[in-house]
Amino acid sequence: MDHHTPASASLTRLAVSATLHCLTGCAIGEVLGMVIGTALGWSNLATIVLAVVLAFVFGYSLTIGPVLRSGLALRTAIGVALAADTVSITVMEIVDNVIMLVIPGAMDASLKHWLFWVSLAISLAIAFVVTVPVNRWMIGRGKGHAVVHQYHSGHADHDTADATGAVGHAHHHH
Repeated sequence: MDHHTPASASLTRLAVSATLHCLTGCAIGEVLGMVIGTALGWSNLATIVLAVVLAFVFGYSLTIGPVLRSGLALRTAIGVALAADTVSITVMEIVDNVIMLVIPGAMDASLKHWLFWVSLAISLAIAFVVTVPVNRWMIGRGKGHAVVHQYHSGHADHDTADATGAVGHAHHHH
């Protein structure tokens, strides 16, 4: 069976785009949470709780913004964002924070210490890699970010005008 159909390639592109989108929000929240918690000398648990809360806030708001601009009511937009990003952000945050806890000394490193930033970068990178297939699976079943794409200003050609710059880089294998 041929897994490299154009539909499959665009699905992967969509998943990568959705994951990057979510990761941006998650990363902002995660980094802010870790920075604030670490700077205030909070416990690991308090810091992680703050980071996760902020990751969800930023992750959702990045989705809600464009959806609202397409003219949806706020309540509907929030519903769309919750449907699209909850699994994605949850997976990302679990991976992210588990890795921060697993890397020796990462949670105890101060903001001036390279270990803190390297650990955070590694955990976000791994979270991204883990979340792409999850998003791809969900979009393939019409869930997750597939829900959002119905609302993006009603562009039928959304897939060809992809913000990731992946246009024209699709490799069609025969």
